[in-house]
Parts: sequence; C-alpha cells; structure tokens
Amino acid sequence: MMMNAMTSKIVYLVSNCSSLKHIHQIQAQLILQGLYSNTTIAHHFITASQSLGLLDSALALFAQLHRPHVFICNTLIRAFSHSHIPHTPLYIYTHMHRNCILANNYTFPFLLKSLSDSHDLKQAQYVHTHVVKLGHLYDIYVQNSFLDVYASCQQMGLCHKVFDEMPQRDVVSWTVLIMGYKNAGKYDDALMAFEQMQYAGVVPNHVTMVNALAACANFGALDMGVWIHDFIKRSGWELDVILGTALIDMYGKCGRIEEGLCVFESMKEKNVFTWNALIKGLALAKSGEEAVLWFNRMELEGFKADAVTLVGVLCACSHSGFVDTGRWIFNSLIGGKYGFSPGVKHYACMVDLFARAGYLEDAFKFIRDMPFEPTRAMWGSLLAGSRARGNLKFSEFAAWKLVELEPENSGYYVVLSNLYAEMGRWSDVEKVRSMMKERGLMKDLGCSSVELEPQEHVYELLVAH
Repeated sequence: MMMNAMTSKIVYLVSNCSSLKHIHQIQAQLILQGLYSNTTIAHHFITASQSLGLLDSALALFAQLHRPHVFICNTLIRAFSHSHIPHTPLYIYTHMHRNCILANNYTFPFLLKSLSDSHDLKQAQYVHTHVVKLGHLYDIYVQNSFLDVYASCQQMGLCHKVFDEMPQRDVVSWTVLIMGYKNAGKYDDALMAFEQMQYAGVVPNHVTMVNALAACANFGALDMGVWIHDFIKRSGWELDVILGTALIDMYGKCGRIEEGLCVFESMKEKNVFTWNALIKGLALAKSGEEAVLWFNRMELEGFKADAVTLVGVLCACSHSGFVDTGRWIFNSLIGGKYGFSPGVKHYACMVDLFARAGYLEDAFKFIRDMPFEPTRAMWGSLLAGSRARGNLKFSEFAAWKLVELEPENSGYYVVLSNLYAEMGRWSDVEKVRSMMKERGLMKDLGCSSVELEPQEHVYELLVAH
C-alpha cells in the first residue's frame, strides 16, 4: 500500500515535469531508490521525456534495467519511432531478443514504422522472420506495418505478396498498397488496386483518395479522377486543403484546368501547395497570361512563393513566349525577393524560355554563365530552339554536348547526322555514322501513341536518316 502511494506520487511528479533539470533529478532518485524497474513509473518517465524532447534520458533509464518488462520496451520503441533517431527502436528490439524478452503484437507496428522511415529492407526482412516464429503474422496491424515498410523500400512485389496472404484487409491495407504503387511510379497498378478496393466493398478515406488522385494525375486517368470528385461530393466530405490540392493537380495534369479553377475557388482554405498546383496546371494548359495573373494574385493575398511556384510561373512564361515577364520574375529571384537563390530548374526554365522565343544568344549565355553544370534538358532546349530557327551553329554545338552527356543515346547521333546532311557536310555525316558503328549503336525506332476510345493505338516511326 505504501509502495502504491509512493508510485502515485512519483507518477504525479513525472507527469508534471517541465524541464531538463527536473527530469534529471527524478531520474537520479529513481536509480538511487531502485524504482526504475517499476513498470508504471518507467512508462510515465518515458512519456514525459518524449514530450520534453529528452529521449536520451529515457534511454539512459532503460540501460539501467536488467530485464525490463515488454511493456516498457514497447513504450520506448513507440517513443523513438516518432523521433529523428530511426535506428534506436531496432537497438531496443535487439536488446529484447538477446535478453529473451518476448515481443508481442504491440512491439512490431512501431518497430516497423522506424524501419519504414529509414527504408531498411534488410532489417525488415529479419524482423519478418521473427514475427512468423512468434505467431503474430496474421495480426492486421502487424501486416499493415509490413505493407508500409516494403512499400517504403519500393519492394512492391513483397508488399503485394503480404497483401495477398492477408486473411482480412481494412482501408489502411488498401491505402498503403495504392500509395506504394503510386510512389513507385506504377500508376496503372495503383488505379487497378483502387478499383479492386471498390469491388471488395471497402470504403476509402481521405488518404486513399489523395493517393488515387495523384495516380490519376500522373497516368492521365481523367474519368477515374472525375469519379473520385463525384464520390467526394456524394459523401459530403469537406474539401480540405490536401484533398482540394490533389483535385486541382489532377485536373491540371489531365488538361481540364477550368474544373481545377472551380475547385480552387470553392476551397475555404488554401496553402502554397494549392497555389502551386493551380499555377502549374495553367502552365501545362499553355495559359501563360492567366498563370502570371494568378501568381500576382497569390502574392497580393499574402502567400509566399516557394521554389516550385517560381518554376511553375517561369514554365508558363516559356510556353506562352512571355520573355520580358519571365526575365523580370527571374531577376526578382536573383535579387533576393523570394528569400532563396534560383536552382537548376529555374535556370532550365529560362534557357527554355529564350530558346523557344528564338533568343538563342541569351539562352547560350544563360547556360555558359550559370553556377551549375548544364543539364541534358538545357542543351535539349537549345537544340530544339536552334533547329526551329534554322541556326545550324547552335544546333551542332548543342547536339555534340548531348552526345558527351549521353554517349549511348543513338538519337543524338541521328540528329547530328541530319544536321550535317542539311549543311552538305557529307564527310561529317560519315564520321558520325562511323562513331555509331564503333559504339554498337543502332538507329532507334520512335514510338507515337494516340488514345482512340476504347483502346490505345501505337505507331512506330523510323527516326530520319
């Protein structure tokens, strides 16, 4: 009874602890009086340390325990799984294993979360064998955690294998599978999983819909995206900032920016990502003037543009030929108006802007003077702009730069060969073709596709000599 009263008092002190000094004082008393092995006290001490950002103190207490209760180990694993030290939960689990402390089904979800955050596939598979031996494989929370860790490591084969072997699946199971395929760039598989989820009668949640919309956006699946939008309306869901932004992004990438604008106007709350999705959608729709207008409105409404915003508006300027506007925005960026320096993508937008508009000298100067190594996209923009204007000098220079960057890409040699043929420089044509033969390169077949309902038709095109 006396011990219970003391435990309650210490728990009260720990729960109301508000500083590093107090935590250390309590920790010292726990060690001196041998109370650190008390499960209730240790649990509250770890929780208090976590809330104060002092997990090292909790780990120091754990180190004093000869054979801590599994509940204490689980509490500490959970605390560290939410920290920026992802490998500590595995250390605690290894300590449990060495000291024959039997893990339970509460141990693994947070342990696997830390392995997911660190993308540690090898250790996840190691833990998987333990789960099988301990008989916790068919706990749905453990299985969902394995789905998450394999998806985070982009091992979708393993992820789907676990999914197929699950006797029961909930909305989390389906959402993790869809998210995994989406993050791995397998958008068609993500949408197929989403359709199968509907057939299984599992009701999607907001996270499911955001990931399904992202897959629609990147796969160009407009019909599915519209269906999701209708589902959101029918369900009476509030169009929060995350869901609304996903819808705008989907409509923008699927070429229906008007619907994206309607979604934008209907949203009560917006953030910089929402504005970025809208501006990027307008850029893709070649609506440069509107993109610039919305960019100006964004600033007037007090939203601070980030690096993505500037890429979007500069792309819009490029597609619409707004050279002066693009130059002014870029100079403002250089001048520090936005609080960050331009990156490679901003310079690439400017090179593309100048090249498209026929300002070839400006494009070349940008490439020559920028503080980064020129990228393939930059030389590609200069090449395209130069060929469109019949400037053989810059075309030749850019083509050779592309050959240097990607010597195994036969397409660049074909472009060079065509250029020299246009100039009547037949000896150089032979030289390029000889280089191709020496490097074992063949002229590629190009491929064009057009979607004619209900199927896609593919046409092969031989690259010109």
